Amino acid sequence: MTENRIELINLAVGLPSKMIYGENKELITGICKEGIEEAYLSKEGFKGDGVADLKHHGGPDRAVCVYSYEHYALWENEFNVKLPYAAFGENITVTNMLEKDVCIGDVFQIGDAIIQITQGRIPCDTITKRTNVALKRIVETGYTGYLCRVLKEGNVRNNSKIERIDQQKNRVSILYGNEVYFHKKDGVEGIKNILEVPELAEDWRIRLNKRLENQL
Repeated sequence: MTENRIELINLAVGLPSKMIYGENKELITGICKEGIEEAYLSKEGFKGDGVADLKHHGGPDRAVCVYSYEHYALWENEFNVKLPYAAFGENITVTNMLEKDVCIGDVFQIGDAIIQITQGRIPCDTITKRTNVALKRIVETGYTGYLCRVLKEGNVRNNSKIERIDQQKNRVSILYGNEVYFHKKDGVEGIKNILEVPELAEDWRIRLNKRLENQL
């Protein structure tokens, strides 16, 4: 099966900085990333990138954040906003890598680096503070974006080719994972379906195992 060509729309990094939102409120966050031409991607993430909340963000399983460019038009129309690139704090903004089309464990070559999808992103209200896109709607749609680990380090450019080079056999899509996680789709069976994927991020594995224990 041939798939639509994936295109890298924007490459962005940023260290935690002060963000002003609402009526002159302040927040230290890593969500405000700037577009760059090239960056080195290590196991810990892109050089020059960082997170403020180390408990809920970052680490080897969450080294790269990906968001689909297709969602921008939806949110701009629904909330009457104009969104800048990397509005959702993602490192990589792409086309043809929607949550329904990519699966936990899928492997992609991007530039000289190789990344593997590990989990759906659990969005926080920092996104709403920056974009005015309602967190509730992001969760409802499952258009959360997703996170990746780095299998091979290397340079990535803002015009690098992205190509899926391996597919996980369980075929648990990010969208399905989000429906199970946020909306309890398929109940215990849904949780087990996700836990059967060996490449699942450890954070999600811990969360889902706890949920499973509470249901048994």
